[in-house]
This record gives sequence, C-alpha cells and structure tokens, in this order.
Amino acid sequence: MSKVVWIIDPEQWPRALLRAELLERGYDAVGFLTVDDALRMMPMRWPDLIVVDLRHLSRQEAARLFGAEVPVIALTGVAPEPWVSELPFAAVLQRPVSIGNIADRVERLA
Repeated sequence: MSKVVWIIDPEQWPRALLRAELLERGYDAVGFLTVDDALRMMPMRWPDLIVVDLRHLSRQEAARLFGAEVPVIALTGVAPEPWVSELPFAAVLQRPVSIGNIADRVERLA
C-alpha cells in the first residue's frame, strides 16, 4: 500500500504540481486548501506525512497539525516567521525550492 501524503496549500498550482510529482513517485497524495479541511479528513484517512505551506498560516493554525504525531514538512518564504523554529517540524524548506526537492525530502521522511 502506498504512503499517504497530505499537501496543505491554498494556492492551486503549487499544490497540484507537488501532488502530481508525488503521484509519479508512487505516493497517495491528497491536496487540501486549509488545515481545517485536512483535519476533518484525519479520522477517515490518516497521513504518513504532511507538507504545509506556511505563507498563509498563523502559528496557531500550524500548531494544530502536531497533535497527530505525523511528520510535517513546512514550506516558508525567504524569511520565515520567527515562530517557525518553535514548532517541531520534521523539515523546513525555504523558498525558492523546487517541486523535485520537496518530493526528495518527502521520500527521506515518509
């Protein structure tokens, strides 16, 4: 059975491109617009890893992802918010970063 990777990003194109790359690599990739959308799915489909774009999230929203004890990869802007280092992300990738590099990190952590 393939590993499940959730992608949380309100922007369609980055989410779709990463999802396509992960599907090509054999993952069951599922995209979500918001943290709330993803967490509603949690009881039905548990992820093996979460990739989340932090550009549109507050610290409180991001922190909600850690109750599940699932590794979380954070995507940030060039200068990440100070609170990013306070949360236990499995990896933090700063833009600019390629879809391939994100998928490579997923493979190492999933």
